[in-house]
Amino acid sequence: MTEPMLKIEVEGSIATLTMNRPDKRNAMCEELLESLDAFFSAPPKDVRVAILTGTAGHFCSGLDLSEHVHRSAEENLYHSRHWHGVMDKIQFGGLVVVSAMFGAVIGGGLEIAASTHVRIAEASAVFQMPEGRRGIFVGGGATARVGRLIGADRMTEMMLTGRKYDADDGVRLGLAHYAVGNGESMDLARSLAGKISRNAPLSNYFMVQAIARINDMSQSDGLFTESLVASLSQTTPDAEEGLKSFLEKRAPKFR
Repeated sequence: MTEPMLKIEVEGSIATLTMNRPDKRNAMCEELLESLDAFFSAPPKDVRVAILTGTAGHFCSGLDLSEHVHRSAEENLYHSRHWHGVMDKIQFGGLVVVSAMFGAVIGGGLEIAASTHVRIAEASAVFQMPEGRRGIFVGGGATARVGRLIGADRMTEMMLTGRKYDADDGVRLGLAHYAVGNGESMDLARSLAGKISRNAPLSNYFMVQAIARINDMSQSDGLFTESLVASLSQTTPDAEEGLKSFLEKRAPKFR
């Protein structure tokens, strides 16, 4: 029986999603993209955190160019917008998403990683955007996400030259938050996912939803939005429990 291209394992409030195309370095095809879309469109009810990773030594090597078909300009537009929709669901669908990365984090794979909220890179990780050397341009959201992480100027150079960055570079530039040894990313991902899953759910939701959007606003609009979010979060039962547990010197018990 053929294994699914996206393996999903749920343990309590944490789901682990494994991109599973080992013979293709987990390159993204339509079936795998649709599987990600389906999961993040309707995640299991009790799941609060998802860990996204790859298999056989690679996270995701980008779009599967061997499956590339000729599309009209209109078809390419819709295809790109579909990618944008899936990446938006990863970033803003309501779950906190932790990526455990190793090997190829290239092109579309980097676009996927940039839509996640906590990024861990093993020593083997290679970050690259080689589209310029393929005669194409990014279409999965890199200009809006990777460009914000490392800056438009550096992303331009990265695409023009096909430059590769390693895990330590990734942390320095903002492509990753943690650099770990080979084989260590999943242990850290599970530890961080467990910690995040024990936060107050509305606080997690606001952090995922509000911060990136406020970053797109003018300072005055962002500060006003921050006040609205703060006023909502600080009047919940979980906020009361968080303050009470702090004063009582115990761990909080959120909903």
